[in-house]
Amino acid sequence: MRPSNHFMSPTSSYNVRGMVRLTFILSCLLWGCGLILGQTSPSTFDQEWRVYGHDPGGMRFSGLKQINHTNVSKLQRAWTYVVSRGTGIEIEALETTPLMVDGVLYFTTPTSRAIAVDGETGKEIWVFDPFSGQSGSRRPVPNRGAAYWQGHSPLTCGGEKDGADKRIFYATLDGRLFALNPRNGKPCQGFGEGGAIDLRKGVTDGWPQGMYEVSSPPTVYKDLVITGAGLQEFPSKGPSGAVRAFDVRTGGLIWKFDSVPRPGEIGHDTWEGDDWKDRSGTNVWGIMTVDMERGMVFLPFGCPSYDFYGADRKGKGLFGNSLVALDAATGKLLWYYQMVHHDIWDYDLQAPPALVVVRRKGHDVPAVAEITKMGFLFVLDRLTGKPLFPVEERPVAQSKVPGEAAWATQPFPLKPPPLAKISVTLDDVTTVTAESRRYCLENFGSALPGGIFKPWGLELTIEMPGTLGGGNWSGTSFDPSLGYLFVNVSEVGAAGYMQPQKAGSPEAYVRASKWGGYARYWDEHHYPCQQPPWGDLNAVNLNTGEIAWKVPLGVVDQLEAKGISETGVPNLGGSIATAGGLVFVAATDDHRFRAFDSRTGRQLWVTQLESNGHATPITYWGKRTKKQYVVIAVGPGGYFNPDTSAPQVLAAYALFPKGQAPRNVTPQLSSPDVSGPGREPPEISALGSPISQPVPFSHKLHMQAGAKCENCHPISETGDKMGVPALSGCLQCHRAVLTESPAIQKLAALSKEPQPPSWAQVYRLPDFVFFSHRKHLNAGAECAVCHGPVQDRDTLWQEKEVSMVACVGCHKLRKASINCDLCHNIGR
Repeated sequence: MRPSNHFMSPTSSYNVRGMVRLTFILSCLLWGCGLILGQTSPSTFDQEWRVYGHDPGGMRFSGLKQINHTNVSKLQRAWTYVVSRGTGIEIEALETTPLMVDGVLYFTTPTSRAIAVDGETGKEIWVFDPFSGQSGSRRPVPNRGAAYWQGHSPLTCGGEKDGADKRIFYATLDGRLFALNPRNGKPCQGFGEGGAIDLRKGVTDGWPQGMYEVSSPPTVYKDLVITGAGLQEFPSKGPSGAVRAFDVRTGGLIWKFDSVPRPGEIGHDTWEGDDWKDRSGTNVWGIMTVDMERGMVFLPFGCPSYDFYGADRKGKGLFGNSLVALDAATGKLLWYYQMVHHDIWDYDLQAPPALVVVRRKGHDVPAVAEITKMGFLFVLDRLTGKPLFPVEERPVAQSKVPGEAAWATQPFPLKPPPLAKISVTLDDVTTVTAESRRYCLENFGSALPGGIFKPWGLELTIEMPGTLGGGNWSGTSFDPSLGYLFVNVSEVGAAGYMQPQKAGSPEAYVRASKWGGYARYWDEHHYPCQQPPWGDLNAVNLNTGEIAWKVPLGVVDQLEAKGISETGVPNLGGSIATAGGLVFVAATDDHRFRAFDSRTGRQLWVTQLESNGHATPITYWGKRTKKQYVVIAVGPGGYFNPDTSAPQVLAAYALFPKGQAPRNVTPQLSSPDVSGPGREPPEISALGSPISQPVPFSHKLHMQAGAKCENCHPISETGDKMGVPALSGCLQCHRAVLTESPAIQKLAALSKEPQPPSWAQVYRLPDFVFFSHRKHLNAGAECAVCHGPVQDRDTLWQEKEVSMVACVGCHKLRKASINCDLCHNIGR
């Protein structure tokens, strides 16, 4: 009888484990270590960064050691590449991790451009824009990188017959998978249509408007490119989270793994009735890893939708929140391990599963380590999925929300211990400042205590950790010489309650709060409401399951100025480890990039960045300069930096002899405007043209005649969106007024058309921004703040800047909230 949350194929024990000893011995002979590093020669492997995690198994460990614990304090900026913003609005952080192959860096941007630069100078080689020539703005989506493949093809990417072939794979914000020529950035011939395949086909059928976004790089195994996707968290029904493998040369579908098991498949019995049908979520939006030697691919699955209410999906809900191992060649299930049962907290698995070797009872054991949003680190046997340290199923609190059926128990690893705080009480409330303590007690005191796996209630509830973690998509790095796994975590809780919805709504209850749908347990300055540390860097000895060291990660400059240091800060972005005895990590919201001693956790180096480094760095060798480089992507936006004025850059660091400074390096440091005083929204640099409407309309004449804004725009006072009057309302006034006017006659004719006319908007906000006219008017903001002296104008135009900085400045001037959740529903 198999354990309730685990499965191993009956044939996999012999097919896989039988190869372990031989594979390990061969690997030692080939590589001089007990780690599977793929098929690249040691010299090439150490000098480059060909895979997101450096090796296919995602250890993020480099054998380079020119930069080491004795000289890292002398690192200098070697070059800076400024990423052009392009068209549209970009406020997403630059979360990309470049690849380095043959001396060239390949990386991606939030607006889906792929870029190649020289690894030793930062000089641009090519830029590929999949939307080149198209007008309109783009909704930016985090894009964390690309994948590289090389082999032999009957028709190469460049169109040559029967030759050596190389390709760069990456996905765009609209769900296309591109294969590009690494030499010039041109789409590969013979791959799909025009060098791309539409990933939406086959998984969004019946849901053409459903969310389907790919934010992580695809995974390559031999001649397959494997993809997952980000799906909607609300509503519960929508596109499928199936994982698929495609032929690297043609783009043809090779296999598909259904994330929600169909009737007759393993795991289908964890769903009730037809709850599995059209279930969205249960997807791999994070990064997969591969055991190249054993032909296994490891998939970290997110939770089923809707993320916070599961009345229509009772049961454990496989393969939600499960680490799944598949046969990489066929997509056949080998084993799974579920880390959250019936998730109602948005505790997606999303970190790259780290394939490592650990020492147990005198033997080397192939393992996989998965850090979670809960701050739990699960360490499993890579071949069977069985825990290498004890895991205990513990009873947890049950939901009181009507219809909900929380699972009775949840798995708690006994080793390693939790890497993040999993409970908060009144005694834990912050004292860093009197203002912060007062805010936290007034707003959250009644909801304490809070903690992990506490079901959302009908009253305010505190979850610890929240949806930011704990761990997150950035994952871990591993030093095989120490057996240490390095994990940076945030210590941020979540706040909210379940709000009943009107009959006929997609969900009966949704998570809500006065701060928005994804509120955090922090104050107006985003200082978490519990005592520091608020972010940590951990070293876990995987051989013993103990924490080797733990240090605060990050500082709050405003608090340091008051003598409050080592608070740590929330962070997103990963670390790398090197043979030089170092751990490099940015990730924090304090604009810093750091290096730590991997043995002790002592900070050895820190430098100021242009903005936040919410990405994972890389390191590689420059053959011309004979230097080791460390590169990090830097940019504003994302969760923690609403100032979008700072540039997006790739920042490269290296060692230089005494007296020799790097040439042509001009760091573009930018202090965040949002920390300055409040101010009115600035006028745009070039005033827009008056907006042309289907029927000419003079605001000036109407207001001179005594009309008020609310006469024509009643929803501006009672609802969130500005209302446009129906034509019937206009004609009620004009039955006796100016009836012979050509404009009024055109209005009357349009009122008889089956479709109302399309009125042009003066301000166009991106779909990821929520703006409420009602709330602004209730707060005393006058129409003229954004629209100017309406009473003096016949036609209107945009005259005020619409940006994060402008909005935050206006809010601060009026002492209004600048909580991110007010305008953005922050999810993953």
